[in-house]
Amino acid sequence: MSRVSLEGQVAVVTGAARGVGELLARKLSARGAKVALVGLEPDELKQVSARLHGESAHWYADVTDHEAMSRVAAEVKERFGKVDIVVANAGVATGGPFVDSDPESWRRVIEVNLIGSAVTGRAFLPVLTESRGYLLQIASLAAITPAPMMTAYCASKSGVEAYAHSLRAEVGYRGVRVGVAYLSWTDTDMVRGADQDDVMRELRQRLPWPSNKTYPLGPAVDRIVAGIERRAAHVYGQWWLRGMQGVRGYLPGLIGTVGQREMRRFADRLAGMRTGLVGAGGAADEQQRITHRD
Repeated sequence: MSRVSLEGQVAVVTGAARGVGELLARKLSARGAKVALVGLEPDELKQVSARLHGESAHWYADVTDHEAMSRVAAEVKERFGKVDIVVANAGVATGGPFVDSDPESWRRVIEVNLIGSAVTGRAFLPVLTESRGYLLQIASLAAITPAPMMTAYCASKSGVEAYAHSLRAEVGYRGVRVGVAYLSWTDTDMVRGADQDDVMRELRQRLPWPSNKTYPLGPAVDRIVAGIERRAAHVYGQWWLRGMQGVRGYLPGLIGTVGQREMRRFADRLAGMRTGLVGAGGAADEQQRITHRD
């Protein structure tokens, strides 16, 4: 598929304060795109914006807030004149046994990862229709295969994958392309935060190769950028994820069998596991909710 030059394109990236979002913003900017950064950490967003190569601006907004995101969409268009690319990247995670999970944190993963992605799409689709643009939904290996101790994250990423595929069929005739990006364990604050729990880290290390590795962020984001340039329907942050699509129908049964064995192995270590959101992004989300409650 031919590539579209990013020079002069206007790209919106949610969850842009750190990790995938931050590096993606930098790489898009280096290719000539004007970048709108959206997230919950205004100081960090300001710092990211200041480091970009070209024109950029940042907005503080919770992606689950429809009014806030609609305002952001209007202001981004007013600031830059158009929107060509939207990357729905904002996400949080929690891990541990479902029965012992914190209900508020579990629900928040669904709200941010799934509802927040839909709110982002709803807010920006009118301007993407005007530009015949591209919406890229960041999903995960968790959309392809279930995993014990990750019920909220797997449910949310399976949900956004289905949402994006459905949306592609709805808006394609209007010139808007929709893609889904899949990432395995990638070196971000979220993954490092999950690894702080001994059980989660050891469970991941026992996964079969190549799903038991943590992959560098740079090459994964390079693949995402290339997918954006192609307006691709599917983008794979690691080379082997494409092959998982052909066997995904067998994975629930396999995980259901093998996962029971692994959970039995760790059963006496499950009590007392941390149940909140993981990583710096999770901490920022929890702080934002505390502030708004007060």
